[in-house]
Amino acid sequence: MRKLLVATHNQGKILEYRSLLAGLPLEVTSLEAEGIALDVNETGVTFAENAVLKACTYARISGLWTWADDSGLEVDALDGAPGVYSARYAGPGASDRDRYLKLVDELQSMNTRDRAARFRCVVAICLPDGETITTDGHVEGEIVDEPRGSNGFGYDPVFYLSDHGATMAELSQETKNQISHRGHAARAAKLALAELIADRGAG
Repeated sequence: MRKLLVATHNQGKILEYRSLLAGLPLEVTSLEAEGIALDVNETGVTFAENAVLKACTYARISGLWTWADDSGLEVDALDGAPGVYSARYAGPGASDRDRYLKLVDELQSMNTRDRAARFRCVVAICLPDGETITTDGHVEGEIVDEPRGSNGFGYDPVFYLSDHGATMAELSQETKNQISHRGHAARAAKLALAELIADRGAG
């Protein structure tokens, strides 16, 4: 069975993707399991650039088919910020709460009614020979001033989805998996993987 390296140190993501990919003839492995300690600097200016950079770097190092993603929040009134800097928006060592409060403060100081925003995710699959596939997903919403909910992380408590009448952090995990940017991108990537396996074989 062919190995697929999921290029993240986040064990929760690895479990999530292992579950998602369970129907494919692949053994999902991790950086730790392969003894890879290298951290790739995310120097890209788009989610796609960062996802491809990580996937292809680890594919070269490991010799394995490699899956990596990059995701974040884009706010229209902030010209798409924080974007690829979502995790670093409030500086080093900041908490999720620090980041979303900084975001809300910025929007309040602008006195704007435009609160449109989206979560975006790009998944990159890179093969050791350099062949690369990318898929992306997004979910539209708006930023609210008061954080609500505890079932989430990052900017979830201030990201409101009008169709559901709730913030992302108020939704069940099952609903989040169905509608989230990461879910959309990952399901499209799974289809791409299935086509790769059909073309190149599972071993």
